[in-house]
Amino acid sequence: MPVRVFTAALSGVEAFPVEVEVDLAFGLPGTTIVGLPDSTVRESRERIRAAIKNSGYEYPDRRITINLSPADVKKEGAGFDLPMAVGLLSATGVLPPEAVEGHLFLGELALDGRLKATRGVLPVALAAGRFGFETLVVPRENGSEAALAPGIRVLAVEHLAQLVEYFHGRAEIPSVSPPSPSTYSYSEDLSDIVGQETARRALEIAAAGGHNLLLVGPPGAGKTMLARRLPTILPEMSWEEALETTRIYSVAGLLSPENPLVLSRPFRSPHHTISEVGLIGGGSQLRPGEISLAHHGVLFLDELPEFNRRALEALREPLEEGRVTITRATGSVTFPARFLLVCAMNPCRCGYYGDPRRPCRCTPQEIRRYRSRLSGPLLDRIDLQLEVPAVDHRELAAERRGEPSEVVRRRVIRARKRQEERYGIPGKTNAGLTVREVQEWCRPDREGRQLLEKAGDKLGLSARAYHRILRVARTIADLEEEERISVRHISEAIQYRSLDRALP
Repeated sequence: MPVRVFTAALSGVEAFPVEVEVDLAFGLPGTTIVGLPDSTVRESRERIRAAIKNSGYEYPDRRITINLSPADVKKEGAGFDLPMAVGLLSATGVLPPEAVEGHLFLGELALDGRLKATRGVLPVALAAGRFGFETLVVPRENGSEAALAPGIRVLAVEHLAQLVEYFHGRAEIPSVSPPSPSTYSYSEDLSDIVGQETARRALEIAAAGGHNLLLVGPPGAGKTMLARRLPTILPEMSWEEALETTRIYSVAGLLSPENPLVLSRPFRSPHHTISEVGLIGGGSQLRPGEISLAHHGVLFLDELPEFNRRALEALREPLEEGRVTITRATGSVTFPARFLLVCAMNPCRCGYYGDPRRPCRCTPQEIRRYRSRLSGPLLDRIDLQLEVPAVDHRELAAERRGEPSEVVRRRVIRARKRQEERYGIPGKTNAGLTVREVQEWCRPDREGRQLLEKAGDKLGLSARAYHRILRVARTIADLEEEERISVRHISEAIQYRSLDRALP
């Protein structure tokens, strides 16, 4: 009679249960794995054989069939090693089958029987309770990660033989306690920025309302410095946000065994040579891309026009939906991707258009060609677009420090609390308002409406840009703790649409 052992597989950042059935029969010795295994799972036959033998147990000299159910879903990764080995040991009588009931197994095996860390443990641990399991057995290196999930007992095992001794009652494996969260401090601070008052203000508005930001300026103006300090003025992540972000990093295999919980807001800065798959996600095994790794954090794209055009256009839907669905012949998965996009670019190819100190060598046609690499639909989705001029050397010599990040963060937190109270949804910001919500909550006064209509005619604003100006104005009013949007708020919001103005 086949022996049943349970494990789990991943679909995006969600886990689903997998039943491992092991059957021993008479016939020509050999091991067959069925149930749509990928090459990694098929290769596990040799790892399991060596691990069992090197742990001091006999590998059955029988015809072995291992079925991974559901059989119509592809199984990927080395995490199936441990459950298949446990199934074989149960089928041969080394382990009592009743002892493994109620346990979920996940882990990769080394040839000497050691358990090696595997990716995707946290999504499995979070789902194990829903599957009806009381205990999760994982490699020792994944113990702290799995213990982040509430309501599940975690056994962190170092060797296959240790697990066998445990089930026979001859060894003790203590349950892993959840790691205690530690506070995270940033090494950078907004007070490091000299001058750039307008850019600092735009950074504060972006943080307060969750607005996407584009910085345009010559080389050395401080665009990257500004972007890297944006996480320091964002509110700290809630426990739910931290767990959701950690789950993505677990699937990507990027967690540290010592500090598995992602506490700080992610800041991802991919190089402009990144591929569409690397940015959006996908590949042969459907892994999360940079936009998902930046979930609840900041995605910084420096030298924006140099990025692959297809990769940039693929950002449009995730920016609107807060998630990305990737469909391939092997299946379809959805990854969370709610991030704050910050971009930086030079005003022209040489980088000095509009700089009073260095002449620009580009013709108007070259400037238009350079900026045309960015499509209108993508720019429409960036709420704040402003020019960042070079800092005068006299300001640098004066060493005047601006407000520290802690002071600005307090204003940002107050503005976000106003938004949560207004909309009644935790974490909802002005940038995420629908068109109907904009019409309800972002009504300017009469003078503000007239100014916005004039700006729309002069700049040729699209309907999306029109609504985004209203969202930014709503955030400016929230920072000033005013419920009514006035002409002053509309005027400032319009100033952050620099790329809507015509080039010479």
